[in-house]
Amino acid sequence: MYTSGLLFIGTQEIIIIVVLVLLLFGGKKIPELMRGLGRGVKEFKDGQREEPSENQSNTNNNNNSNNPQN
Repeated sequence: MYTSGLLFIGTQEIIIIVVLVLLLFGGKKIPELMRGLGRGVKEFKDGQREEPSENQSNTNNNNNSNNPQN
């Protein structure tokens, strides 16, 4: 199947997509959807940042408990 033509979206196609989205959701609902999307992305990034620090602190605690000097 020839799909490389689908990779290039022109200005007319983008305008049609924007108009369809406006018709489906309305002007008032779109900012709410984008706000929710932004919050989700922020929570995802925060979750990625917290994961290594928790693993690192658990590793340090395990090393300290195995150390007979403490």
